[in-house]
Amino acid sequence: MQQRKSKKILIYFFLLLLVGSINNINLNTLELQNINDINIVGLEVEDKSILHQKIKNFNLNNVFSISKIDLINEIESNSIIEKYSIFKRYPSSLDVNIEKTKFLARINKNGQIFYIGSNGRFIKNDFFNNQLPFIFGNPKLDEFFIIKKIIDESKISYAEIKNLYFFPSKRWDLELRDNTIIKLPNDNVNLAINLAIKFLDDNEFIDARIKNQIILDD
Repeated sequence: MQQRKSKKILIYFFLLLLVGSINNINLNTLELQNINDINIVGLEVEDKSILHQKIKNFNLNNVFSISKIDLINEIESNSIIEKYSIFKRYPSSLDVNIEKTKFLARINKNGQIFYIGSNGRFIKNDFFNNQLPFIFGNPKLDEFFIIKKIIDESKISYAEIKNLYFFPSKRWDLELRDNTIIKLPNDNVNLAINLAIKFLDDNEFIDARIKNQIILDD
């Protein structure tokens, strides 16, 4: 009886060694294909070429060894990008889909012109569009987005804004494309804008800083 058990143990042990050897051989000879294609969609030719080269500088031995964190950090370092998705398409391709930010306004910071993107970042870019509103003063980004939201929710189209003036008191003035100036208060800005709209015709100066009052140019 004991002899039969010993034979069974030897047989099981032999089978275990055999299976283990086969698995080890398979793993050692398994070669993962290198990445042959990096597909970037959503950027202009020059920006696409720059990002393509930076991605190639990573460890691209195979799609299993790519660090997604490295890719994310590299993509998010590009200030013109707002949204993106990364897809590893096996066995040897990498797809990067990008949505560019929208430029909302221009501003002078330390003698250089920057754009404010819808992604909430200051952007230094060769892009030029003098139709975008110019911001005078030094607001924080969140202060700009607050007034932008108020304008968007008002009866004035943001496309009608030529310039925005920001004051140290945190107050804004708006200059429309027809050169009309609207002076806004610190508080209840949305009410002031909608009240000022009623007096836009034939008035180049509208002072809405006093609650429930409008002062017009003579």
